[in-house]
Amino acid sequence: MYRRKLPHWRTDGAVYFVTWRLAKHQPCLGAEERAIVVEVIKHFEKERYEIPAYVVMDDHVHVLVLPLESFALHQIVHSWKSFSAKRLVKEMGRPTPVWQHEYFDRIVRDDEELMQKAQYILNNPSKRWPSLEEYPWVGIGSGV
Repeated sequence: MYRRKLPHWRTDGAVYFVTWRLAKHQPCLGAEERAIVVEVIKHFEKERYEIPAYVVMDDHVHVLVLPLESFALHQIVHSWKSFSAKRLVKEMGRPTPVWQHEYFDRIVRDDEELMQKAQYILNNPSKRWPSLEEYPWVGIGSGV
């Protein structure tokens, strides 16, 4: 087993596409667990960041996020992962670690790419489960 460090480029006022996965030994997230992760992600919306779109899948999370003022992306993602992990361990009895150590992020370059990434996020559940009619853990937030 090895660890790698993914590069994380930053620019002021940028929207980022961020994604992370469950740790390898973790079972898929159930409905109540996905709701907890959504609640954690949306907790500081409009205070520390804006969220154009998000989805919490059964084994990974995608978020478009615009950090506000002096809030750094790595701090935001760390808080999402750590607070959701703490709640999943405490309330749902999950073993640790809940999430993989790293996460992937990419700067969204323009409005066209923002719309493409938002559409990708919103379509993620129906792509995975084509017969699915409703998925409550996906949404458009502020910023689109």
